[in-house]
Amino acid sequence: MPQIAAIGEVMIELAPAGTDATSGKAMNTLSFAGDTYNTVVTLARLGIDASYVSRLGDDRFSDNIIANLSDENVATNTIERAKGEVPGLYMIQNTPDGEREFFYWRGQAPAKQMFTSANTPALLDSLSAHPWLYFSGITLAIISEQARITLFGFLASYRANGGKVAFDSNYRPRLWANPELAQQATIAALAQTDLALLTLDDEALLWGDSDDLLADAQKRYQSLEISELVFKRGADDVIIVQGDSEQRVSVPKVENIIDTTAAGDTFNAGYLSARLKGEPPVKAAQEANRCANIVIRHRGGVIPKEVFLEEHRALLKQ
Repeated sequence: MPQIAAIGEVMIELAPAGTDATSGKAMNTLSFAGDTYNTVVTLARLGIDASYVSRLGDDRFSDNIIANLSDENVATNTIERAKGEVPGLYMIQNTPDGEREFFYWRGQAPAKQMFTSANTPALLDSLSAHPWLYFSGITLAIISEQARITLFGFLASYRANGGKVAFDSNYRPRLWANPELAQQATIAALAQTDLALLTLDDEALLWGDSDDLLADAQKRYQSLEISELVFKRGADDVIIVQGDSEQRVSVPKVENIIDTTAAGDTFNAGYLSARLKGEPPVKAAQEANRCANIVIRHRGGVIPKEVFLEEHRALLKQ
C-alpha cells in the first residue's frame, strides 16, 4: 500500500505558450493540473510511493489523466470513473512578474461528488490502509457539506487507529458560498490534522488581515493540538512550529520567475517527501524550497518530469 494518498481534483489546464509565428495569435498548451494532483505527482518524482483519490469521467481526457498518473508511478486504483462526465477546465494568465490569475469551468466536474457516491464505503476502506492522507482547502470547497461531514468523521477514526493527516488550507474565495463556511470547514479539517501546511496570504484572505498574521494564526490553532505547523510566506523565511518550538528557514532568492502556479503545491511535496523519509523539519523545508524554486521558473502546474529531476539534481549539488 502506498505511503500516502492525496485527495482532490485534477483538471484540464490551458497555460500560455507564446504566439503563433504565422497568425500572431496567442497559443496555449494543454496539460493537467490541480493542487493535490500537482503535489502527488511531485511526491512520486521524489521517490514517495503515492496514490491519488478523485473522480473522473469516461472521456479521453480522463483516460489521459489516468495514463499520466501511471507514467508518474502514482497509483490510480482509488480514482472512480463517472459515466458520461468530463473533468473541469481552467486557464492561466500571467503578469510580467510571474504572478497568475485563474479562470475556471468546473461546475459539473465529477470530483465534486467525492464521498457521496455508492463507492464511498469501499473508498474509505481503501484509504484506511494508507499511513498518511493529504488533502486541501480546495478539496473541501468542491465537495458537498454532507461529503465533508463524511470525510471528517472518517478522519477522526483513521487518526484514532494511527493514521496521519497532512492538510493545506489553500483558500479560494470563489469556491465558497461565504467566508464563514470556509472558516468552519478549515477549523474542522485542522482539528483532524497532524501536519498543517499553511500560507500566510491565505490566512489573511480567510480570516482578515492583521498586524501580526503569524501570531494570530498560532493563537487560532493552538487548541487543535496540531503536531507540526508550517507557514509558507513567499520569499520570506519558512516558519515551522512544533509545540513551543519555532524554527525559521530562509528562502533562497530565485531569478527568472516565470509562473508561480503550483509553487505552494510543489513546496508541500518537497516538505512531505522529506518528512516521510525521516528528515527533520529544517531539512524538509530546504527540500521544499528547492522544489518550489524549480517549478516557478517554468510555465504550468506540472512541468516535464525530466526537467524537474535534472534541475533538482543540480540544486542538490549546490
